[in-house]
Amino acid sequence: MENKAEVSLNEDAVYRVLQGKLEKLDKPPTGFGEVVQKWEAGKLGRYEVKYTK
Repeated sequence: MENKAEVSLNEDAVYRVLQGKLEKLDKPPTGFGEVVQKWEAGKLGRYEVKYTK
């Protein structure tokens, strides 16, 4: 079984594949910051969006 997803290459974004689904991660609301993906027991866990004001 082959799963496919399409993403726009015209938009800057970060994605992750979690349980067979493509998920677009939130951007820092100010436009400056970082997105940190956590791993838990060998699986993708939560992610954090950090930014400065």
